[in-house]
Amino acid sequence: MNFQKIRLTAGLYFVATPIGTARDITLRALDVLASADVIAAEDTRSLRRLMEIHGIPLEGRRIHAYHDHSGAGVRDKLMQALAQGQSVAYASEAGMPLIADPGYDLGKQAAEAGHMVTCAPGASAALTALTLAGLPTDAFFFAGFLPNASGARRARIEALKDIPGTLVFYESPKRVSTSLSDLAMVLGADRQAALCRELTKKFEEIRRGTLADLAEQYQDKTVKGEIVVLVDRGHSQSVNESDVEEALKRALESHSVRDAADLVSKMYDLPRRPIYQKALKLGK
Repeated sequence: MNFQKIRLTAGLYFVATPIGTARDITLRALDVLASADVIAAEDTRSLRRLMEIHGIPLEGRRIHAYHDHSGAGVRDKLMQALAQGQSVAYASEAGMPLIADPGYDLGKQAAEAGHMVTCAPGASAALTALTLAGLPTDAFFFAGFLPNASGARRARIEALKDIPGTLVFYESPKRVSTSLSDLAMVLGADRQAALCRELTKKFEEIRRGTLADLAEQYQDKTVKGEIVVLVDRGHSQSVNESDVEEALKRALESHSVRDAADLVSKMYDLPRRPIYQKALKLGK
């Protein structure tokens, strides 16, 4: 038996579940599932199966379905259990709760009501993909799922274009081809990227290359499984001070100081204020 039946302090326990391999669950997560007074899950069938694999009996407990479509009714029941001094465990379908999964409103309401809120952490598809992608991990931005409609998707990508860190997206197999094409179009075909599929599972696959390469590989291709797409940050080209000064001199021959500063700052993608100050000096 991998779990221990323990006495839990009253409160809300978020429980991370494996993203593929059942044995990736933590021993503490098993303890919480075995010991909580009340259990809720995004997917009751997958959690029941996970508990069966690890030999955790329900002992008369019901697993409450709590997801985006279950409404506030279930949340009210869980809040009532907390108010009665019970321990409540909530498990995501896969990975860490709240990371592109339900649970935010439950955690927020429980904390505001003064209940203890804690977590039995574990696997995360986003972090696993970052570890394997071969892209910088010093800074990253988790962007979740992109919009379905192409126009909205491109607008969302455009808003993320200048974030100084690796971009992390969850993606549907049905949309991966069009999403990669839009990413290449908006962010640039030469940006380095990685596509991670079926992480921790039998057919785990990591493909690395430019966005153009990946978009071509997955064009009109049918794929299966859970997918994480990662894109490297944009790398601005270094600009010589002498180049900026020379461009300003040429611009000032036919433009006002204000217009010349606007032109050169846009040309080199530099902040306008220092360019304007330099143009003032050169224009005297």
